[in-house]
Amino acid sequence: MKRLLGAIKGIIQGLVKAISRFPLTVLCLVAATSLVCYMISLDKSPDILIQKLLFTCLMGAFLGVAAQFSCERFERLARFRLLVYFGAVVLVGAYYLSLGSSPSIEFDVQIRTFVAVFAMFCFYLWVPSYRDGFNFESIALIHVKAAFTSVLYSAVLSAGCASIIATVDILLFNINDDAYGYTMSIIWILFAILYYLSLLPKFNSEDESDREYARMESEYPRLLEILISYIAVPLVTIYTLVLVAYFIKILVTMHWPSGQLGPMVLAYSTAGLIIYILAGRLENRPTSLYRLIFPKVLIPIVIMQLVSVAIRLNAFGVTESRYYVALFGIFSIVCAVILSIRPIARNSIIVLLAAGFALISIIPPIDAFTVSRVSQTTRLENLLQAEGVLADGKISPKADVSMDLRIETTNILQYLQNRKYTGKIAWLPANFDLYKDMKNTFGFETAYPEYPGQADYFYAATKMDEVIGIKGYDIMYNGHSYRGQGKNEVTPVNFTIDNEKYQLSITRMSTQETRVAVKDAAGKELVGTGLYDFVQSLRGVTEQSKGSLSSEEMTLVTEKNGYKLYILFQDVNVTYGNSTDAGADYNFLVFFSAPE
Repeated sequence: MKRLLGAIKGIIQGLVKAISRFPLTVLCLVAATSLVCYMISLDKSPDILIQKLLFTCLMGAFLGVAAQFSCERFERLARFRLLVYFGAVVLVGAYYLSLGSSPSIEFDVQIRTFVAVFAMFCFYLWVPSYRDGFNFESIALIHVKAAFTSVLYSAVLSAGCASIIATVDILLFNINDDAYGYTMSIIWILFAILYYLSLLPKFNSEDESDREYARMESEYPRLLEILISYIAVPLVTIYTLVLVAYFIKILVTMHWPSGQLGPMVLAYSTAGLIIYILAGRLENRPTSLYRLIFPKVLIPIVIMQLVSVAIRLNAFGVTESRYYVALFGIFSIVCAVILSIRPIARNSIIVLLAAGFALISIIPPIDAFTVSRVSQTTRLENLLQAEGVLADGKISPKADVSMDLRIETTNILQYLQNRKYTGKIAWLPANFDLYKDMKNTFGFETAYPEYPGQADYFYAATKMDEVIGIKGYDIMYNGHSYRGQGKNEVTPVNFTIDNEKYQLSITRMSTQETRVAVKDAAGKELVGTGLYDFVQSLRGVTEQSKGSLSSEEMTLVTEKNGYKLYILFQDVNVTYGNSTDAGADYNFLVFFSAPE
C-alpha cells in the first residue's frame, strides 16, 4: 500500500512539474479537452468556430512543446522565455486567422495542419541533440518509452473508469452515455499527453538531478533490446527479401505494378528507418549488420517504387496521395545515401530531413495541393481539347464522346469538386455542380468505371433542408418499401376527404418494383404509379451516386381524372444484378389530392 501511494504521489508530482514546464501546451490541452466534451454534449454537428478552435489548440499544444525544448537547448532563448512563448502565442493566433471565414475545415487545411504538427514533432525530437547536445538515439529511446508508458497507463485507466461507470449505471442509477465520451476525452487528450510530457527529462539541463534522471531514462531496456535485435530486425530482413524477389520478377516480366507498391515500400521505409534509429545504440551482430546493409538495400527498392509512381503520375496525374508517396520516396533515398556514404551513430539527420520535406509539402507553390490541382486541371483540359469539347478556353457541349472520356472527366471533376478546386477553373461555369450541371455543361452525363466483381448500385437522397410547397394537397403520408418485404407486408392506410373514403396502398411487386396507389372505398384504383422507372431516370451512365438532389429532381407526380399523386423521395438505394442483395429500397413522402 505504501509503495502504491508512493507511485501515485510520484505521478502527481510529475504532472505538476509538466504543467509548470509546458504552460502553453497544458493550456491548449485543457481547451481542446473542453471543446471535445462540449462537442460530445451536442446533438448536432459542432459549429465551424468550435472546429477551428480545436485545430488551433492542436497546433498550439505542439508549438508549446517546441518552444519549451528550444528554450532548454539554447541559453540565449532561455533568458527570454516569456518572449519565446509570446512568439508562439502569436503564431497560434496567426494560424487561427489563416483559417479565414470558410464555412468548414477544408481537406487541405486538415492535411496542412497535421503535416505542420509532424514537422514540429520532428523539430522538438531533434533540437536537444543540436551541436553535440544530448545523444539523439537516447532522445528517441526516451520518447518511445514515455509514449509506451503513457499509452499503457491511459489504457488501464480507461478500462477501469469505463467499468466503474457501467457498474454504477447498472446497480445504482442511470448515467448518461455521454459520460463515457467525457471520460475518454479527459484521459486520452489531457492525461495521456500530459503524463507523456512529464516523463521527458530536461535533456540539456546542467542540474545534476536532471542529468541523473535523463541518464536513468536513457538506459536501454533488455526487453526492447530483444524486440529490436531478434524480432524487428529479422522481420524487416524477411520483408526486404520479399521486395527484392518482387523487384527481380518485375525486371524479368517488365510488368510494373499498378499502385500497390507505393504504400508497401512507404511502410517498409518508415519501419526500417525507425528501427535503424532505435538500433543505433545496440552493439550486437544483428543490429550491426542491419545498420551496415539496410541503407544500401533501401536505395534500389525505393528507386523501384519511384519508377512505379512515375508511371502512375504520367498516366493519371498528381494527387495528394501520389505526391506524398513520391516525396517520401525521395526522402528515403536521400537518407539512405547519407547513411550509406557516412554511416554515423548520431542519426538526427533523419528527423531533420523529415521535418524539412514535410514543410516543403505545405508551402506554395510546390505544396501537394497546388501541384495536384494544377496537374489534374491540366490533364482534364488536355482530354477535353483532344475530343473537341474544350477550345480556346470555352466549352462546346458534345454528346457523342467516348466512354473513356466520360469516365475520366467524371473522375477528375469529382476529385476537383471534392477538394473545392472547381471555382478556380476559369472555363467552368460559376458554382458548377458535377451532379446537376454535367449534361448541360459538357453535353454528356457522368460515368463511372465498372470493375470485375464490383456490385452495380445506385443511391440518391433529397436535400431535406429545403422548403417544400404542399398547396393543393389534402393528405401527406410517410412511406417506405424495402427489398425484403413481401407483397402484402405494408398495411394499407385508410383516410377520408370530404366524407369520401380512400385507401393508400404501397405494394411490393418485386425486389425492384413498388407500386403506390390510391383506391376508392370499393377497392378500385383511382391513381397510381410504379417507382422503379422513375429511379432509373435519375441515374446517369453507369452512375453509382447522385449525392444530394433537390426536392424538385426527386419528385414523381402522376395524375388521373383529377386525382393527383405527388411522391417526394427522401432516398433511394438500388443494387443491380442477380445476387441475393439485388433490389431497391425506397423512403418517400406521399401527397394526395382529390378533385373538388
